[in-house]
Amino acid sequence: MSEHPLADSELEVTPETVKRRFDAGEVQVIDVREQYEWDAGRIPGDVRHIELEHLSSQAATIDKDKPVVFQCRLGARSLMAAQAFRRAGYDAYSLTGGLQAWHDAGLPLDPPDGTVADH
Repeated sequence: MSEHPLADSELEVTPETVKRRFDAGEVQVIDVREQYEWDAGRIPGDVRHIELEHLSSQAATIDKDKPVVFQCRLGARSLMAAQAFRRAGYDAYSLTGGLQAWHDAGLPLDPPDGTVADH
């Protein structure tokens, strides 16, 4: 599998790491996909949905004192978000491979019969 051209090992975290840290309350997760993608299937739990185009206007509502993991379908949009928020002083990360990698790792979706929508 080829690396994403914007790949950044300092910013990218695996689905398993995100699940463990999210379940432990150690990170906040923000889904930056479009509404129809969110509706099709998402990470269960207290995940915020802020579409990428609205992210900058919502930045002040994101807790700067808790690491934030951005997530999209395959990891490109979330990596851009993580890079921008890291430059703005956030402890920001991107879910490597996005929701597709999460699903491929056998991790749950909400709703239970949810799918990873094409972008």
